[in-house]
Amino acid sequence: MRYLGIEPIRPRVGVFSFTCCEGCVLQLANKEETLGPFLEAIQVVNFREISTEKGADYEIALVEGSISRDDEVERLRQIRDQAKVLVALGTCAVFGGVNRLKDVFSPQEANRIVYGDQSRETAPIRAVHEVVPVDLSIPGCPISKVELERIVQHVALDLPWQFPEYPVCVECKQRFTVCMFDKGQLCLGPLTRAGCDAPCPAGGLGCWGCRGPAADPNHAEFDALVARRGFSRAQVQDRLSFFGGFPTEGSEEKP
Repeated sequence: MRYLGIEPIRPRVGVFSFTCCEGCVLQLANKEETLGPFLEAIQVVNFREISTEKGADYEIALVEGSISRDDEVERLRQIRDQAKVLVALGTCAVFGGVNRLKDVFSPQEANRIVYGDQSRETAPIRAVHEVVPVDLSIPGCPISKVELERIVQHVALDLPWQFPEYPVCVECKQRFTVCMFDKGQLCLGPLTRAGCDAPCPAGGLGCWGCRGPAADPNHAEFDALVARRGFSRAQVQDRLSFFGGFPTEGSEEKP
């Protein structure tokens, strides 16, 4: 179907999961009222959660999850070689996600704590971009299905896409959500990139920063705010490090 004289492109898409809970790819199959049009906009050739078919002729690879083993590195490189466009899907793929919390321990110690004497292969956690080049990163834990649908529309119509640069606080105000700081909760909304429509504060939970930093976040003002509200530096650092999207003390900044 043509739209404004433009013939839409139905790209061939493969969806792949690595170390993760698979919550982001399940978002693709949720929201049934738009699932039909969403699937009509693309050609799914490899997506384990919705089809047993396993084609290898995909143009776009949606990759979910962090990389935690050597065999995952090799599999990811094969996907990158096939795909014209590789999309890191969700916070684990974009930043390493909660899986990075494991790296405070050595692989041996992590194995002992989790598996006892039944050890498993493991390696330091890496985001997808730390292993192969990434063409587009879509953060979120899980991703926003609405945001992904908008991106697919732009791709199908060959239109540019721009992520919001403002923080989550803007979306809280748009939803008339009472500030979490006024409810006595720590919240990373002033620092975190918007685009999710602020569901966590709307549900009564302070933002944990799963989408990573907004453009030019005002850390000095945020530090002053949390100090006035009585939160310790340790509490703030603990939350900033939870999803791996923010630079923390003694670490390098991630994209």
